[in-house]
Amino acid sequence: MYTNDLINETSPYLLQHAHNPVDWMAWNDTTLQKAKDEQKLMVISIGYAACHWCHVMERESFEDSTVAAVMNANFISVKVDREERPDVDQIYINAVTLMTGSAGWPLNVITLPDGRPVWGGTYFPKDQWKDALAKMQDIYTNDPQKLIDYATRLEEGIKSMDLIKLNTEDIDFSKYSTDEMVQKWSQSFDKTYGGYNRAPKFMMPNNYEFLLRYAVEKKDDALLKQVVLTLDNMAYGGVYDHIGGGFSRYSTDVKWHVPHFEKMLYDNAQLVSLYSNAYLVTKDEHYKEIVSETLDFIAREMTNNEGAFYSSLDADSENAAGELEEGSYYVYTKEELQKELGSDFDLFESYYNVNSFGKWEHGNYILIRNKTDKEILEKFSLTSEVLQKKKKEWNEKLYAYRNLRPKPRLDDKTLTSWNGLMIKGYVDAYKTFGEDNYLKAALKNANFISEKQLKKDGSLYHSYKDGKSTINGYLEDYAAVIQGYISLYEVTLDKQWIEKAKQLADYSFEYFFDEEKHMFYFTSKEDAALVSRNFEFRDNVIPASNSIMAKNLFVLSHHFDEQKFAKTAKQMLVNVEPEIEQYPAGFSNWLDLLANYQNKYYEVVIVGADAMEKTKEINKNYIPNKLIAGTIQPEKGALFEGRYVADETFIYVCVNNACRLPVTKTEKALEFIN
Repeated sequence: MYTNDLINETSPYLLQHAHNPVDWMAWNDTTLQKAKDEQKLMVISIGYAACHWCHVMERESFEDSTVAAVMNANFISVKVDREERPDVDQIYINAVTLMTGSAGWPLNVITLPDGRPVWGGTYFPKDQWKDALAKMQDIYTNDPQKLIDYATRLEEGIKSMDLIKLNTEDIDFSKYSTDEMVQKWSQSFDKTYGGYNRAPKFMMPNNYEFLLRYAVEKKDDALLKQVVLTLDNMAYGGVYDHIGGGFSRYSTDVKWHVPHFEKMLYDNAQLVSLYSNAYLVTKDEHYKEIVSETLDFIAREMTNNEGAFYSSLDADSENAAGELEEGSYYVYTKEELQKELGSDFDLFESYYNVNSFGKWEHGNYILIRNKTDKEILEKFSLTSEVLQKKKKEWNEKLYAYRNLRPKPRLDDKTLTSWNGLMIKGYVDAYKTFGEDNYLKAALKNANFISEKQLKKDGSLYHSYKDGKSTINGYLEDYAAVIQGYISLYEVTLDKQWIEKAKQLADYSFEYFFDEEKHMFYFTSKEDAALVSRNFEFRDNVIPASNSIMAKNLFVLSHHFDEQKFAKTAKQMLVNVEPEIEQYPAGFSNWLDLLANYQNKYYEVVIVGADAMEKTKEINKNYIPNKLIAGTIQPEKGALFEGRYVADETFIYVCVNNACRLPVTKTEKALEFIN
């Protein structure tokens, strides 16, 4: 079997390509220098372990000896795991977007020996790929200046894409109206199935976190109804794994039925937070079920014994013929379901639409709901207890049955940023439901990050696998871990977490902050220079690292009375304001920060022996515009000075340095807030 340089890597995605006949190399200084020394064009091919079309292109092209011969003769071929190297990915995503108008994965780019792109796209069939390689090599041989000129123009375009200017406008956010913005945004909503009026449909949790908050604060019942419609249909849809728990990455159709079957840690982390918060607003027991099943999935399939969380499960698994096929692990024929469920099949058929509504392809069904439990109970004259018992039995039978099939491949690397999101997911679930196991999982992971991913100099590693920490951390790692540690402090009142959060923020200022533009670069000043050094500030399926960081600084400024943090958070928001108005859906996490300036923002400080118990009581309420600080003993610090009274537990509710008289009952404190 042929083996290339990728055999020395830890990334599961790179290792998937280690036996391709292509002479793949990893992205590193040695590879980049080799391209310069040999003056060869580079093929830079970017993907990730759970990517279906990446696997298709591998089978068709990169495992083909004729394709490999062309690539090996003329190019330095570089494989990149986009999750390991989001900095590299962003450069070439921007380049292909400029060249073609859109981009995705697999991402395939041809560059000059210095790494500047000259051609690119996403998935290419074999013959098209071979033609492109031949044409680019021909131009490079016969008219290299043409490529050099194009690369120079494209480089300018790449550098301008994520540039942001310092906005010196004086904006009073307390008087800044978002009503018109949200009204315009709502025109794109799907009023039948929720989400947006298009396919494919991504879950976009940070969009719905903001819209939920906005609906509650503005008492906008129509918007709340739309958010609930979306959450219900996502949870009813095939995009949710009704048998094993957890969500797939997106739905390919409008009714959330047919998922792209890969399961990503970052989606599930954020959706746990979203459904936990939505439960606080609606008290819908189905949301509790979704959170519980999703966290069972995370604990069972996405967590190692160190408490670290894995990255993803593949969309593909082996079918009966031994070939990789998308979704084959998750779907069932009618005959399989009849055999496994026996006399329960008729009820199951109606509950999960084993009919024309739920049919997919090749005689397979993807489980999808379109009836409430109440409707099912009435139709079959059942009690709720009987239905819940039957659902548990169905799940156990079908989970055991599908586990006889080959499982989807696991990307077992740990990414610091996504683990930070998962800490927050577990903490939000703990706040809402009080399950001790949720807090234990969050604490175990937080300690793992502190012990394995945090270096002595205060910096973070980005990736971890098989006991080895690698790659200098990106802004996303600092932002997500700071957010996770702040949330952990608010349920444990253990000051190490808020202090670690501040230390990471201080480090971010030193190594990522641009003093001129008042934003944070995605890469550290310690990292090797790429084609451009960019700011990530537009929210996507994961909020932008700058928007998470701005929110962190806003909260930390209150905890530590740190004016530098407060001013920076506000200036960052001012910087993005011109673009927010044009595209609010791409700035929803920024809008969540904006809401802190538009509404009263509460410092809830709890001091005394019963501080933990009262913290739990307050956390069971939906109050997005508050922070919690607490201690059971005398404590120094901006929020605690002079507030400890022996044998008493007092709750202080403050806004803008003005405090109510302290109270002893949480009900009274909540009255002040509500």
